[in-house]
Amino acid sequence: LYQSALCRAKADWLVGINATRLFSVLYHKTLTVGRVQTPTLKMLVDRDAKILRFQKEKYYTVGIHSGSLKAGSGRISDAETANFLKEKCTGAIAVCTSVKREKKTEQPPKLYDLTTLQREANRLFGFTAKQALDYAQQLYEKKLLTYPRTDSQYLTEDMGQTAQHLVSDLLGLLPFAQGLALTPDVDRVLNSKKVSDHHAIIPTAEFAKQGFTGLAESECKLMNLVCSKLLCAVAAPHEYETVTAVFSCAGNEFAAKGKTVLVPGWKEIDQRFRATLKADTEEEVLNALPELAEGQNFSVTTDISEHFTSPPKTYTEDTLLSAMERAGAEDMPENAERKGLGTPATRAAILEKLVQMGFVQRKGKQLVPTKDGINLAVVLPESLTSPVLTAEWENRLTEIAKGNADADEFMAEIEAQVRQLVKTYSCISADKQNLFQSERVIIGKCPRCSENVYEGKKNFYCGNRSCQFVMWKNDRFFEQRKKAFTPKIAAALLKNGKAKVKGLYSEKTGKTYDATVLLADTGGKYVNYRVERKE
Repeated sequence: LYQSALCRAKADWLVGINATRLFSVLYHKTLTVGRVQTPTLKMLVDRDAKILRFQKEKYYTVGIHSGSLKAGSGRISDAETANFLKEKCTGAIAVCTSVKREKKTEQPPKLYDLTTLQREANRLFGFTAKQALDYAQQLYEKKLLTYPRTDSQYLTEDMGQTAQHLVSDLLGLLPFAQGLALTPDVDRVLNSKKVSDHHAIIPTAEFAKQGFTGLAESECKLMNLVCSKLLCAVAAPHEYETVTAVFSCAGNEFAAKGKTVLVPGWKEIDQRFRATLKADTEEEVLNALPELAEGQNFSVTTDISEHFTSPPKTYTEDTLLSAMERAGAEDMPENAERKGLGTPATRAAILEKLVQMGFVQRKGKQLVPTKDGINLAVVLPESLTSPVLTAEWENRLTEIAKGNADADEFMAEIEAQVRQLVKTYSCISADKQNLFQSERVIIGKCPRCSENVYEGKKNFYCGNRSCQFVMWKNDRFFEQRKKAFTPKIAAALLKNGKAKVKGLYSEKTGKTYDATVLLADTGGKYVNYRVERKE
């Protein structure tokens, strides 16, 4: 076990440090490469490319109606065929040709491991994976939540009594569980074989005593999530009946689907909990069909609705965490202990690092690769961007832990791979070297040498290295007048030698005024500005 962990740390470091330095030197920009973060970035880039390439297509469906009954045709690709079908069925009689009823059972959900907790906290509250882990860690340190960095969704078999007491305490403590008739089946969440290092995340007996007092809003939200999951997990299954009815009208088939709940079971708790949230939760729409029998006739009205095919969805932290968990799973043996990219404890930090390095940006709940992120995923070799490398490593490391493989042999192979990587990518063409250079924004022409003036982070500077011309954004002239020195003002000063500026603050009067600011460049180290005096 020690050898296996040591190999993991050494191999991660060797590949990471060498690949990062290699590609950073080649492209003149810090490009971090990692065994887990790089395939994760590639997943985001691939999804982005699919969305960009997606061509939406229009299609139509024809609906027939009789009272509360609605049935629809399949997809029809052109309007002409849809209109023809609509006209054929208008005023016609529809006959029910088959009614199929099926009883179905939806088992209660499992308890939370860290990844499922992070996913639901992102979906319901918009928490990032790191925030969810941080809040869970704070609650753990306050002894209100069990250890959060776990990949198990079960409790050990000796915890039955504890869970039983906990559930009855929670029923009295949680506002949404008041008056709930629950006969808990705790055995369903007990399975010692499926608990490796730590059991699933549940509230502690301390929380049952103390409740929500003194907790921050974000901690309360997470705590509620964990409590409701425990109640759902020990509740009865959700039972319902689906009805699929097929109708024939003017020689064409139309179908209607309905659903009736027989036993609400765990879903009642889930819906009660979701009703207390201010989050966007999707309400399940039940469509109950009227009593139907084969051979029944209906006179119908018709309509046409227009639809478009939809592109793949952009990843959110919820869907990306799920994809990381499953990545490369098909290349791993069934009994592999660790599957997917990263571990529950590291995935949040990986996502944060991609954002921090500027390869990924957050847009609301969505995670979108930046231009640099897309370029990085494109220039790296497949051996670094594919989850297969991780899959192979995990298999070998598991074998080393069991004593079935040699640690030195594994490390020798890793070193050979790294040497080969550096040898293969020792140089790149000159045009590729500028791939990651940020595009400089031209503001205007330099009044001293007529070269382009660019916007930097802190200033507007002349592109000619030997020319000293620079206008600082934090210049005292603008700071005293409480005015941001914007690119628009800079562009006007360079073009006309003056700029009309609104809302300048006067220290004398304490009021703001509008004036024309003049560029007074004396050719020295600093550029001066002054307010134009009105004659």
